Amino acid sequence: MATTLEGYLEGIINVFHRYSVRVGHFDTLSKSELKQLITKELPNILKNTKDQASIDKLFRELDADRDGQVNFREFLILLARVLETAHQHIHQN
Repeated sequence: MATTLEGYLEGIINVFHRYSVRVGHFDTLSKSELKQLITKELPNILKNTKDQASIDKLFRELDADRDGQVNFREFLILLARVLETAHQHIHQN
Protein backbone atom coordinates (compact mmCIF):
# COMPACT_ATOMS: atom_id res chain seq x y z
CA MET A 1 0.00 0.00 0.00
CA ALA A 2 1.40 3.37 -1.03
CA THR A 3 2.01 6.09 1.51
CA THR A 4 0.39 9.51 1.13
CA LEU A 5 3.54 11.01 -0.36
CA GLU A 6 4.03 8.06 -2.71
CA GLY A 7 0.46 8.51 -3.92
CA TYR A 8 1.07 12.21 -4.59
CA LEU A 9 4.27 11.41 -6.50
CA GLU A 10 2.44 8.90 -8.67
CA GLY A 11 -0.27 11.51 -9.25
CA ILE A 12 2.32 14.03 -10.47
CA ILE A 13 3.72 11.48 -12.91
CA ASN A 14 0.23 10.62 -14.13
CA VAL A 15 -0.64 14.30 -14.71
CA PHE A 16 2.60 14.80 -16.66
CA HIS A 17 1.82 11.79 -18.87
CA ARG A 18 -1.80 12.83 -19.37
CA TYR A 19 -0.46 15.86 -21.27
CA SER A 20 2.84 14.54 -22.68
CA VAL A 21 1.28 11.85 -24.86
CA ARG A 22 -0.74 14.29 -26.98
CA VAL A 23 1.86 15.72 -29.40
CA GLY A 24 5.29 14.49 -30.49
CA HIS A 25 7.30 12.28 -28.19
CA PHE A 26 5.13 10.55 -25.59
CA ASP A 27 7.42 11.43 -22.68
CA THR A 28 7.98 15.16 -23.26
CA LEU A 29 5.80 18.24 -23.27
CA SER A 30 5.55 20.47 -26.31
CA LYS A 31 4.88 24.15 -25.70
CA SER A 32 1.15 23.64 -26.35
CA GLU A 33 1.04 20.63 -24.00
CA LEU A 34 2.80 22.62 -21.27
CA LYS A 35 0.33 25.46 -21.74
CA GLN A 36 -2.62 23.07 -21.46
CA LEU A 37 -1.15 21.47 -18.35
CA ILE A 38 -0.53 24.71 -16.46
CA THR A 39 -3.81 26.26 -17.61
CA LYS A 40 -5.86 23.28 -16.46
CA GLU A 41 -3.83 21.94 -13.55
CA LEU A 42 -2.32 25.10 -12.00
CA PRO A 43 -4.78 27.92 -12.72
CA ASN A 44 -4.82 29.19 -9.13
CA ILE A 45 -1.07 29.09 -8.64
CA LEU A 46 0.47 30.30 -11.90
CA LYS A 47 -0.68 33.67 -13.12
CA ASN A 48 -0.68 34.84 -16.75
CA THR A 49 -1.36 31.33 -18.04
CA LYS A 50 -3.40 32.81 -20.88
CA ASP A 51 -0.61 35.21 -21.90
CA GLN A 52 1.39 33.58 -24.71
CA ALA A 53 4.50 35.69 -23.98
CA SER A 54 4.52 34.37 -20.41
CA ILE A 55 4.13 30.79 -21.65
CA ASP A 56 6.96 31.29 -24.15
CA LYS A 57 9.25 32.68 -21.43
CA LEU A 58 8.45 29.84 -19.03
CA PHE A 59 9.00 27.25 -21.76
CA ARG A 60 12.42 28.73 -22.63
CA GLU A 61 13.40 28.71 -18.94
CA LEU A 62 12.36 25.07 -18.50
CA ASP A 63 13.80 23.71 -21.76
CA ALA A 64 17.34 23.45 -20.39
CA ASP A 65 18.69 21.29 -23.22
CA ARG A 66 17.07 23.50 -25.89
CA ASP A 67 15.48 20.60 -27.76
CA GLY A 68 12.09 22.29 -28.07
CA GLN A 69 10.48 19.93 -25.55
CA VAL A 70 10.16 19.86 -21.75
CA ASN A 71 11.10 16.45 -20.41
CA PHE A 72 10.10 15.17 -16.98
CA ARG A 73 13.34 16.32 -15.33
CA GLU A 74 12.83 19.84 -16.73
CA PHE A 75 9.18 19.73 -15.62
CA LEU A 76 10.38 19.02 -12.08
CA ILE A 77 12.00 22.47 -12.04
CA LEU A 78 8.55 24.00 -12.50
CA LEU A 79 7.15 21.81 -9.72
CA ALA A 80 9.99 22.77 -7.39
CA ARG A 81 9.29 26.48 -7.99
CA VAL A 82 5.55 26.00 -7.47
CA LEU A 83 6.07 23.98 -4.29
CA GLU A 84 8.53 26.50 -2.88
CA THR A 85 6.11 29.36 -3.52
CA ALA A 86 3.21 27.41 -2.00
CA HIS A 87 5.34 26.61 1.06
CA GLN A 88 6.18 30.29 1.53
CA HIS A 89 2.49 31.26 1.22
CA ILE A 90 1.49 28.72 3.86
CA HIS A 91 3.90 30.29 6.33
CA GLN A 92 2.71 33.81 5.51
CA ASN A 93 -0.93 33.03 6.24
